[in-house]
Formats: sequence, C-alpha cells, structure tokens
Amino acid sequence: MNMNFNLFMNDVVRQARQEISAAGYTELQTREEVDEALSRKGTTLVMINSVCGCAGGIARPAAAHAIHYDKRPDYLVTVFAGQDKEATEKARSYFTGYPPSSPSFALLKDGKICTMIERHDIEGFDPMNVVQKLQQNFDQYCEEL
Repeated sequence: MNMNFNLFMNDVVRQARQEISAAGYTELQTREEVDEALSRKGTTLVMINSVCGCAGGIARPAAAHAIHYDKRPDYLVTVFAGQDKEATEKARSYFTGYPPSSPSFALLKDGKICTMIERHDIEGFDPMNVVQKLQQNFDQYCEEL
C-alpha cells in the first residue's frame, strides 16, 4: 500500500511541476540556482509551489493567468516546498519579515523582497482574486513590457 501512495504522490508532484513550467516559470531546484535567479537585477516573481489543494486549484491557475498583463515581472521562477527543500529554504531566506508559507508568491526587485501573497491570501479565495492581487503588485513594482 505504501508503494502505491508513493507512486500516486510522484504523479501529483510531476503534474504540479508541469503545470507551473508550462505557464512559463523556471524551476529552481538547488541553492545555487536560487541565488543566481534571485540576485539578478530587475523584478522576479517566485511562486512557492506545493501539492495542497489550494496550490492546484487556486495558486497555479492564478500564476498562469496573472502574467498576461501589461506590467509583469522580468523573471518568473518557482521552488517546490516539500520537494526541493534546500532550494525552498534558500528562497525563503530572501523573504525577510515573512514566515514560511506555501503556496505563496514573493515579488522581489534587485534581490530584495517587495511583497508577498501568502497562503492566507490564497486559501479560500478564487483564482481571479489572486490574479487581481498579483496584478496590483505588478502595477506597483513592475515595468510595462
């Protein structure tokens, strides 16, 4: 029975990774990849992915739709909480003043945290509410593309 659960979870994780990658986000799986991506000049949106229902039903759809906007971050990246633990821990070290939260979104500019949309801003809302929150942050911190 344990093996079937692991196979099921592997499928869930694979699908979650594919959904966010297909939306245009670059997966960061190591500490080094996180440092390289988050220290770049410009704006970076980090989607902290997870396997929970609000990630699949709200956060990933919002991540995919929010970027179709006049203003958006220069870079779109993702780390996977509970899967790529060192990368997620390293990404969270950039989110000063915010507790660990997944799923969530962090918006950075020139390597410094601007704002976050935390799990409590996602869970219980519909994807369009989260899209609006993301786009409000894009209006404030990002340039028109």
